[in-house]
Amino acid sequence: MPNADLIFEFPEIKTSRTILRAFLISDAEPVKLLLDDKAVAATTLNIPHPYTTEDAQTWIEKHNQQFEKRTSIVFAICKRSDLTLIGAIELHLFTRHNNAKIGYWIGRNHWNQGFCTEALKALISYSFETMNLNKVYASVSTINPASKRVLEKANMVHEGHRKQHIKKWGAFYDTDDFGLLRNHYFDLVENGEY
Repeated sequence: MPNADLIFEFPEIKTSRTILRAFLISDAEPVKLLLDDKAVAATTLNIPHPYTTEDAQTWIEKHNQQFEKRTSIVFAICKRSDLTLIGAIELHLFTRHNNAKIGYWIGRNHWNQGFCTEALKALISYSFETMNLNKVYASVSTINPASKRVLEKANMVHEGHRKQHIKKWGAFYDTDDFGLLRNHYFDLVENGEY
């Protein structure tokens, strides 16, 4: 049974250039515009292409229920300068194990600008400092080197490689697994690396 004390209310997390906040149903059209891009869908496991406004609405409507059940917390990544929605980042919670799997995507116009790394580092800090998780981890397809770089820049540690572990659009791909333990995170903080 999920730990009801894990999260009390949906947080807002601010970094120097981003705000992580709850998705609103009014975000459906911007989400559709960002995700109805085959290049973005190709970098994720579960985003279909084409992607519709109805897909976005259905996805956003699930967030509150997932949050209330403490199974996941999905943040909209917005640019702090003008509040433009540019992507999403999620903690899929496994309260029994006191850990969470991280997933994320960024709209193509915002790639290679450091927004995802900044959001990821903020979410990792929140995971350990506020939620008191023991571990966060992520898995990326080897055909997505940019996502791998994001994890490396956030000081996540390569934990393994899995052959033909996922299937996307009829093809099998290898994945690399990354993780970060609570004690390692606080060592990084103490050394000024976070």
